[in-house]
Amino acid sequence: MKHLLFDLIAASVLIASTGVSMAQTTPMPITPTTKILAIGTFAPGTDMQRVHHILPTEVRATAQLYLEGKIDQWYSLQDRAGVAFILNVTDVNQAHELLEALPLGKAHLMTFSLLPIGPLKPLSKLLNPPSP
Repeated sequence: MKHLLFDLIAASVLIASTGVSMAQTTPMPITPTTKILAIGTFAPGTDMQRVHHILPTEVRATAQLYLEGKIDQWYSLQDRAGVAFILNVTDVNQAHELLEALPLGKAHLMTFSLLPIGPLKPLSKLLNPPSP
């Protein structure tokens, strides 16, 4: 059972990273959106002095969203200036509104890519025993 779980997770990661679609052979089950992954970055040429001036207010507003339960997890990007949030919302429009209301969003200094995420689809295969 552990090997099957590992194989399913590995296959899912491989499929997601290569863009290969299994839709032609095995349709993947539909899973609900349970969170939104928000990746915030700065456009090239952004005035980083303005960003640093606004940053204390941005951090307080972000901490408030965390305390309200709207941000589940928050991270720094390792390869460039920016953040990654896992939001406790299921609607991309709601996520956009939350993030645009933050000080850096209001100042049009940070933009977010919003990705709906949900349960790992291949795990549903564990619920259906293989056909003999």
